[in-house]
Amino acid sequence: MSGPEYGEIDGIEQALALVSREQPAFPGPAAAAGTGAGPGPGTAGGPAAGANPGQPDPAHTASGPADPHPTTSSSPADPARTARAENASAPPTHPAATPWAEARATATRAGYAAPARPRRVPLDQALGQVLAEPLEALTDLPSFDTSAMDGWAVAGPGPWSFQEGAGILAGRATAEPLADGEAVRIATGARIPTEATAVIRSEHARTDETKLRLHALREVIPGQDIRPRGQECRTGDHLLPAGSVVTPAALGLAAAAGYDALLTIPRPTVEVLVLGDELLTAGLPRDGMVRDALGPLLAPWLRALGAEVLDTRCLGDDPQALRKAILGSEADVIVTTGGTAAGPVDHVRPFLETAAGTGAEILVDGVEVRPGHPMLLARLAPDTHLVGLPGNPLAAVSGLLTLAEPLLRALAHRPVPEPYRAPVRDEIPGHPVSTRLVPVTHRADHRTGAEHAVPLHYNGPAMLRGIAAADGLAVVLPGGARAGEELEILDLPWAEGCFT
Repeated sequence: MSGPEYGEIDGIEQALALVSREQPAFPGPAAAAGTGAGPGPGTAGGPAAGANPGQPDPAHTASGPADPHPTTSSSPADPARTARAENASAPPTHPAATPWAEARATATRAGYAAPARPRRVPLDQALGQVLAEPLEALTDLPSFDTSAMDGWAVAGPGPWSFQEGAGILAGRATAEPLADGEAVRIATGARIPTEATAVIRSEHARTDETKLRLHALREVIPGQDIRPRGQECRTGDHLLPAGSVVTPAALGLAAAAGYDALLTIPRPTVEVLVLGDELLTAGLPRDGMVRDALGPLLAPWLRALGAEVLDTRCLGDDPQALRKAILGSEADVIVTTGGTAAGPVDHVRPFLETAAGTGAEILVDGVEVRPGHPMLLARLAPDTHLVGLPGNPLAAVSGLLTLAEPLLRALAHRPVPEPYRAPVRDEIPGHPVSTRLVPVTHRADHRTGAEHAVPLHYNGPAMLRGIAAADGLAVVLPGGARAGEELEILDLPWAEGCFT
């Protein structure tokens, strides 16, 4: 699209891109050589966040990926296999870059390797945590025969005699037993009197107040509208397995089953360190300074991933301040933003190298993913980890979903979500060797009603406009994807209502 065309569209539609026609493919050597033909920083084809200026970007040094799905092919090709074959000689994106899927698996293993340390917490503190033991019923549910309806408890065949009065209410002591031919008013949840054979709903009965006789307006079936003791569970029944997330419904079930506290694996604690001398926390960008977008973004996102965020702090590009903040943190996971590349003010890796003597270990040092390849994951202690995110906003989101999400999920022992795939509406260009994470939104075809994922524009490393309009990130393997191809989609928390 040209510039004037963007101004004619509003809202999410402005972020939609016909990727196959409107998004520039990765440039070849001519663009990389500075001819002005290639996209500038912050565009989909530009260098990723934190890229080392002295290290060529494969997207700019490669001759440009050939079409992995030529229209003249006589048989369909596997896009991933074709891309790998065509790019086998492409240079790596980072000296120690880890494939995207392997990086996520490493983060998961690191989380599960940390000590779990379950603790017993009151019900009102257990929401969102994971059960460390099965939830077993401490009583029968219901614990006595109860009425399922407001109406009449009756014994034997009718008509039935009754006495005037309020009858049996919920929470009251056991009523006198009923003899055959007797009835008593009863409220929902009240205990059924001994020898009662059924409950007749108020609307299905007629009373003769003069003779104090009750008549049924339809057939009465023994046991109707009675919830028998143990109908839902018996004492000792397994209600939920260990590893279940404590939802509001699970809290209600636990309370009904007699629990006051639950043994859970606590949420991992996180501290966020936003690095950079150029960051403002208020006001308009000015004098070479830019607003911090990651401080407001990361804390709520991390909470939606099941973490307890202790603090978000902005630090300058000061190695001593960084060292002091990391060593003084009490969080299970420290998340840093920026400083993960190899520039003069990138201090995260130097800190980790000096901390290696105390047991710190870099588990993932760069990932074959765009945007965000300079991300890293380190273990500082058996129960403490550091996730280094790039400083560019969308690159940081990429690192959040690549490393922080699986690490936090494993630390909390939350279940692994089922992989989700969807067809993409448009062709998506691929990086020669790296996985791409592309913001998408789900739309239904106006003709067929079939749902597909629509790639969004404004998906450069420094941009948040595309992800703000998205409900997922498409995982695009090297070589790209054809229109209609099914891709893995990473759901975003707000797509599942986590922030409402």
